[in-house]
Amino acid sequence: MEYLISALLGYLFGSIPSAFIVMKRAKGVDITSTGSGNVGAMNTYEVSGSKLIGFIVFLMDAAKGIIPVLITMHFFELTIYPALALLFAVFGHCFSVWLKFRGGRGLATAAGGSFIIAPYIFVVWAVLWVIIYFMKKDILLANISSTILTILAILTGSSVAVKYSSFKQEETELFLLFAVSVLLIIFIKHMSPLRELIESKTKMKTGKENDND
Repeated sequence: MEYLISALLGYLFGSIPSAFIVMKRAKGVDITSTGSGNVGAMNTYEVSGSKLIGFIVFLMDAAKGIIPVLITMHFFELTIYPALALLFAVFGHCFSVWLKFRGGRGLATAAGGSFIIAPYIFVVWAVLWVIIYFMKKDILLANISSTILTILAILTGSSVAVKYSSFKQEETELFLLFAVSVLLIIFIKHMSPLRELIESKTKMKTGKENDND
């Protein structure tokens, strides 16, 4: 029963379409059909042109990961329950039942919850993101690259990752399953924009080659 409660709690919080609600109230805009169509803080900022509105959505999305984690930590002793709540919160954010299973890319929600139960994931991802962003000046590329590299960092340094989390060393396999699952959901939600990025880079390269002929 605890597993079901944790999963449902996480999904219900995660599926709240923060960006959709805020943009409808503030701008009268359907965020799902505007800009990139992504129901998240970045698209909210780009469509609204307001850093404040984008930041509010970011905080709301992060809270969707934090709240179910804190609730399950309070009522249940085992780490599996808040981990399950966060996993389903990220899934709910990315595939919201209220938006016909559309949603955001899960980064803010994952960051909020992982900061509580697995700060290693949060710190590694954030550091990698900053490094890659300053090298490439591309947010999407930084998101994708840091997600992939964080998965590799967790798999190759699981003992350190578990040490800086709420999991015990004997729960290493459970931690790996949780962490990789969350990051894979995020990666899957980035696959479509990744294809678009590759296609645009290919077209640019082809165009330059044609110009040189």
